[in-house]
Amino acid sequence: MGGVTRTSSVVILGGGPGGYEAALVAAHLGASVTVVDRDGIGGAAVLTDCVPSKTLIATADYLGGIGTAAELGVHLEDPEGDVATETVAELGAINQRVLDLAAAQSADISARLAEVGVRVLPGTGRLTSPSTVEVTTGTGTETVEADVVLLSTGASPRVLAAAQPDGERILTWQQIYALPDMPERLIVVGSGVTGAELAQAYLGLGADVTLVSSRDLVLPGEDQDAAAVIEDVFRRRGMTVLNRSRMASAQRRGDGVVVTLEDGREVEGSHVLIAVGAVPNTRDIGLEEVGVELSDSGHVVTDRVSRTSVRGIYAAGDCTGVFALASVAAMQGRTAMAHALGDAVAPLRLSAVSANVFTDPEIATVGLTAADAADNPDVEAVTMPLSRNPRAKMLGITEGFVKLFAYRGTGTVLGGVVVAPRASELIFPVAIAVHNRLSVDQVASTFTVYPSLTGTLAEAARRLHPRRED
Repeated sequence: MGGVTRTSSVVILGGGPGGYEAALVAAHLGASVTVVDRDGIGGAAVLTDCVPSKTLIATADYLGGIGTAAELGVHLEDPEGDVATETVAELGAINQRVLDLAAAQSADISARLAEVGVRVLPGTGRLTSPSTVEVTTGTGTETVEADVVLLSTGASPRVLAAAQPDGERILTWQQIYALPDMPERLIVVGSGVTGAELAQAYLGLGADVTLVSSRDLVLPGEDQDAAAVIEDVFRRRGMTVLNRSRMASAQRRGDGVVVTLEDGREVEGSHVLIAVGAVPNTRDIGLEEVGVELSDSGHVVTDRVSRTSVRGIYAAGDCTGVFALASVAAMQGRTAMAHALGDAVAPLRLSAVSANVFTDPEIATVGLTAADAADNPDVEAVTMPLSRNPRAKMLGITEGFVKLFAYRGTGTVLGGVVVAPRASELIFPVAIAVHNRLSVDQVASTFTVYPSLTGTLAEAARRLHPRRED
């Protein structure tokens, strides 16, 4: 391993999940650690992406819960005894809470870094050699020497020349939390994870939403059975979904916007949210000059222990293009420091990464995909609808399913998909099974609470019990 026997100096560019988790590990292992950060500790994940968007989505879910309560026989009533039939979302107050929560999370992480002796240097870092970082701060420049450098610079929203964000009507997902009022007619361009999540969030908060999707189905990167459930939910709740529609441009028109599609159609709205991917923050920080290999897309090329092509330089997070997930960034950062500083290390196992789409219902996945399973005759799958689950009936859950994949013969669990409220919590037992190569029999023989949604996971495992050949 690439161990360093003396007290090591570690410089980390970027204070997002990959950076701050790496800093904590490096400090624990006795290194002297400097985090160079220009945007705020926590990075986009905490300040402008994961934490804010999931807080917004949770608020929309809360409003949706009020609607579900009416179906269960519970309703709001005013003091005069009249039934209240309308709930209203005040976007200004919601966004203020979102930003306050993000700032509090950032402060908590900063406090933890300070507790373990990590130096945070506000500014922009640039590599001038494999072991030297020049930091531009508000008062000048400072050169920091390093035995180990970790690149954790993240990514930024992709901006199109024909749809330039202005922060008022044409927005990226990092700009939406400055909106003082609810968009009357929101157009969301892009039906990937970010576009789908935010489109449903604003729909749930009361906006009129049109989703422009270039594919046959929303969420093209997800399990297609799951994506079909989500698109059906979108439409039934009043969202306009334009499939096989690609944006040509987005422009201001009067007090609103117009999105022109490649086939000439125009979609008018009050605001447009552009969610068409992200680009890595790898330009102008000295990577090419010191020989760090980049992919054609500009991502840093790494191996399974987060090493780059240059000795002593590691990378983690969205700048690597591995998986755009905060959990993966954090694991990459921790792995990098363990390897660099001589601690025990296990290479990154992408086959055991669990992920979640925070729509309503959520889509959680881990391991093998349905597309992979379809091409492998040795893989067996079972799908069970949640509508038959007694706890689901109690909670008013009518959509969703559990899908498990396992090897024929051995019954080893290879992956799974859960479509349900809080699927992000339900996927954990499947992730444990995949990570530890458990069999469906081991999962099925584990007690579950009755009634519980996890009961359907166990039932799916029972149905995959290996059959003896006649």
